[in-house]
Amino acid sequence: MKANKPSLILFFFALLCTIIFDWAQQDFFATYAKAIVLPAIFIYFLISSEFQIGKTEGVIFFFCFTGQVYDLMDIESSELGGVIVISFLIVYILIVTIFIREHDRIKLTKRDILPISIVVVFIVYLLISVLSLQLDNMKKFNLLYTFYGIVLSIMSYFCFVSYITKGTHITLLMSLMAISYIFSDIFYIFNEYFSYSIVLVLIRDVTQILAYFFMVEYFLEKARIQKKPIQQ
Repeated sequence: MKANKPSLILFFFALLCTIIFDWAQQDFFATYAKAIVLPAIFIYFLISSEFQIGKTEGVIFFFCFTGQVYDLMDIESSELGGVIVISFLIVYILIVTIFIREHDRIKLTKRDILPISIVVVFIVYLLISVLSLQLDNMKKFNLLYTFYGIVLSIMSYFCFVSYITKGTHITLLMSLMAISYIFSDIFYIFNEYFSYSIVLVLIRDVTQILAYFFMVEYFLEKARIQKKPIQQ
């Protein structure tokens, strides 16, 4: 067994436990299961990357930990809600920074115009629809949530357009990461806006956990691609 496999197995075991405990409405145990997720995937990343981690990736993990910890605290406080939003806002900004700094410029062709237009309309529609929900505990942070939505939309645009124009394995991982983060955030808001629903909770937690997995796989694939010219 490879050295990184136990941590990956632990990650998916925590995901399975989260699904089971969420479905059984055992919030106490579900919280402990979710608490295992990030440490497990972080250890998997460190071992897989041979303990080489860039500064940007390190800061991304730090703010993922920060946002996750405050989320697991589950305290009814708008200030804590602001901390969670700011933490993941920084994560998205840093991911966009990586896209701009480390990826080639996107070159569009005529055949890409239609699918990209559909993607743009879809993203704008989601952004407007979600932001139009006037949540009582979010009114204080209207500008913050608007900026958060815009940054998430920009990140998603980079991911989807990269996949449409290139169709590579790494762009697929980028798109899966973006989809997971989008659904995680949307269903996080739905859980605040609508009455309690096990289905909403399950979708929120599963997509959030999968977002971490696809993000780590993207980081690892990016590192492998950057090493290829050196090995030749």
